[in-house]
Amino acid sequence: MLEQYMPFMALIIFGNIENLILSSQGVVEGADPKILGGLSVLVVILWFILGTVLTDAAIQYANVIGFIGGLAIFILGIQAVYEAINNIRGA
Repeated sequence: MLEQYMPFMALIIFGNIENLILSSQGVVEGADPKILGGLSVLVVILWFILGTVLTDAAIQYANVIGFIGGLAIFILGIQAVYEAINNIRGA
């Protein structure tokens, strides 16, 4: 059963890391950590459900999905680091 998810494994791992980065950005910007945490858990559950239901349909596009997801994670990571550096310099 796990074999069908293997093409998406890197996207799953790095997507969860990016979720943590975005959550930390929200806390830095002054968002309520409890609301942010709840929304984060809700989004992870939603992605889990979508991933479980749509894996068979998406498997033929695994390379494209992996590339677009990886690119988005990379861009959001650079944005998070850039904003963190600006916050550190401003403090």
